[in-house]
Amino acid sequence: MFEKVQSMISELLGIDSAKIAPESDFITDLKADSLDIVQMLIAMENEFGIEFDDQEMQKIKTVNDVVGFIEKHKKQ
Repeated sequence: MFEKVQSMISELLGIDSAKIAPESDFITDLKADSLDIVQMLIAMENEFGIEFDDQEMQKIKTVNDVVGFIEKHKKQ
């Protein structure tokens, strides 16, 4: 799952996937702004058939946060 999320983040933010680690913080490490993060989460909702509510979006800080959320909520 991490590799898929890493690939999507790399494509959406235009950065080398090798620079994206599970503990990477979207704002400080990956230099994403709030619009980047919202667009990324929408793309992941579409890809994985999940839905982030506003409260959950505010808790997303690192790549691992996204991976964990997807694994917990992904439809089987």
